[in-house]
Amino acid sequence: MKTDDLVSMLSTGAEPVDPKRVAWRYVLAVGGGSLAALALMAMTLKVNPALPQELSEPMFWVRETFCASLGMIGIVGITRLARPGRALGSIPVGIALPVLAMWALAALTLLTAPSPSRAHLIFGGTARVCPFLIAMMATPPFFALVWALRGLAPTRLRLTGGIAGLAAGSIGALAYSLHCPELAAPFIGIWYLLGITICATLGVWAGPRLLRW
Repeated sequence: MKTDDLVSMLSTGAEPVDPKRVAWRYVLAVGGGSLAALALMAMTLKVNPALPQELSEPMFWVRETFCASLGMIGIVGITRLARPGRALGSIPVGIALPVLAMWALAALTLLTAPSPSRAHLIFGGTARVCPFLIAMMATPPFFALVWALRGLAPTRLRLTGGIAGLAAGSIGALAYSLHCPELAAPFIGIWYLLGITICATLGVWAGPRLLRW
C-alpha cells in the first residue's frame, strides 16, 4: 500500500474533537476526583474539629491558596500537554511562584520566631505522616485525571504524568488540609510540598504506563 493511500484510509471519517466534550472530561475528572478525595478524607481521617475556628486565621487561607494555586496551574498544564505539539509555556514559572512565595514566608516566620519554637514551626506534630496522607488523598484525583487524559492525545507521557501528579497532589493536599491542624508556613512549605512532590514523582513513573495509546 502506498503512503498516500494509507494516509487517506486513516483520515477517512475523521472528525474534529468537540471542544465541549473535552471540557466536560476535565470537569468530570477534577470535580469527581476532588469529591472522591474529600470523601476519602472524611471516611479515614475525619474533619478537624477546630476547623470553624481556623477559618478566621489568615494562615488557613494562605495554606488553601498555596494548594489551590498549584492545583490550578497543574490542571492548565495537563490541558496543554493533552494536545500534541503544545508547549508548556509559562507553566514551570507558575509552579515556582507559589513555592517561592511560601518559602519566603516560611523563612520570615522562622527568622522572627523565638528559637525554642522554631522546631515546632517546622515539624509540627504530624510531619511524619503528612506527606504520605496527602499522597493517599491524591489517589482518586490522579486516576480521574488519567481517565480524562486517556481520551485525549498526550505525547510526552512522563511529563504529562508528572504534571497530572502535581495537580492531583495539590487536590489531595486541599482535601487533607480540612483534617490537618498545622498552619505554620515552614510546615506547609516543607511537608505539604513534599507530599505534592511525591505525587508528581509517582506521576512521572506512571505516565508511560497509564497514558500510552
